[in-house]
Amino acid sequence: MTVKPLLDRVLIKMEEAEETTKSGIILAGSAKEKPQIADVVEVGPGGLVDGKEVTMYVKKGDRVITSKYSGTEVKLDGVDYTLVRQSDILAVVE
Repeated sequence: MTVKPLLDRVLIKMEEAEETTKSGIILAGSAKEKPQIADVVEVGPGGLVDGKEVTMYVKKGDRVITSKYSGTEVKLDGVDYTLVRQSDILAVVE
């Protein structure tokens, strides 16, 4: 199944949460912090959003940092993705 985001939306796959701390303590599922770094899977075309022209700055394959609780979580073919607006992306990691 393929998903093509609309307008200024970006489909991302979050990186896995750390299982252990730097000192070697294994974390329980509820203690893991939600990751903020993700891989861009698909990017919408941009265009006119709320009366303003939006140019897409991220591209497929970029690693990005997102707002902590942004987006809509989606499960496709057993894989968890998040659909966010480009404005919820804070930075591109190089």
